[in-house]
Amino acid sequence: MTDFNNFIGLAKRLEDVDIPRIGHRIGVGEDEIHAFMEVEASGSGFDALNRPKILFEPHVFYRNLPEAKRAQAVARGLAYPKQGTQPYGTSAEQYSKLIKAVAFDEDAALKGASWGATQILGENFSLVGYKTVQQMVKAFMADEENHLNAMVNYLIKTGIDDDLRNHNWDMVARVYNGPNYLKFDYANKMAKAYAKWVKIRDTAWSPNDDDVVFTPPIAPPILVTPPQTKSFWELIFGGFSSGSNTKTRKDY
Repeated sequence: MTDFNNFIGLAKRLEDVDIPRIGHRIGVGEDEIHAFMEVEASGSGFDALNRPKILFEPHVFYRNLPEAKRAQAVARGLAYPKQGTQPYGTSAEQYSKLIKAVAFDEDAALKGASWGATQILGENFSLVGYKTVQQMVKAFMADEENHLNAMVNYLIKTGIDDDLRNHNWDMVARVYNGPNYLKFDYANKMAKAYAKWVKIRDTAWSPNDDDVVFTPPIAPPILVTPPQTKSFWELIFGGFSSGSNTKTRKDY
């Protein structure tokens, strides 16, 4: 079993300039990135113990288990085949569940959690640029920059980086969050978060002279009609931050 040091690593936070710099990879500013992170994990990637924020998803754990182990995992209360079978539980309970699942099957457990400031599912480790899920988890323990770059890789690989550029929040939320995106109102939350961040002064940053400057056309925000349901992370972390006059890490 891999030694993850209780999932505590360097826990390096993003610097203000990291957000526009990484967003520049796909031609978006920091407003789009802030909005995305705010909805996915309340804007920050680590919990109070300096572990990556996670959501352990028993149905994802189930589908990543070898078939021979599934019945036993269900009997132990670690897994179930269908999303929504049981409540996810509080944020404080997530690592307790993960650690029990890791002891049962490390690979499937790590793949069965979503990680960090951008809530990348462990099972997507290859899609976002890692050789193993263990490598991804250790990178996420080290630095929030890795969380953000993984998100950008995911957007590119799934073909929705242009939707983020054009503020097509419905498509971004649908692809990134799956079939329950309407139930949890992700699209409208992203649109509202973006509308908030565009009113806050940007961090002073510009590309290096040898960088290619991406200048896509920008469409206005797209709002969708929200259902009357709060998201899991909003219930746990209290929703959006209020913002300030300047975009800095203290806004989270």
